[in-house]
Amino acid sequence: MRTSKLLISAAAALGLALAGGAIAQDGPTLYKSKTCVACHGLDGAKPILPTYPKIAGQNKEYAIAQMKDIKSGARNNGQTAAMKGVMHLVSDEEIAILGEWLSTLKP
Repeated sequence: MRTSKLLISAAAALGLALAGGAIAQDGPTLYKSKTCVACHGLDGAKPILPTYPKIAGQNKEYAIAQMKDIKSGARNNGQTAAMKGVMHLVSDEEIAILGEWLSTLKP
């Protein structure tokens, strides 16, 4: 009985650890792994095209809302086409981490 409770507890802990994997990743790692760096530049302040936004220092809530709107399709104007192809790979937890991190960067 005790062994089965221990196994169930261990399995539950492992499940939580795996589900929380996105939370454990930090902003800079996500920024690179989710390919944000490819268009917005290494520091978010020097995008590859002048029509792409500078996102360093962006308001956290605004950045999160924009990423979620692009992901859902609620925002689909000119420059969102490039991001739409990537945002389906970014979870809501990762969006929150990215928004928080971007807000700490110097514009």
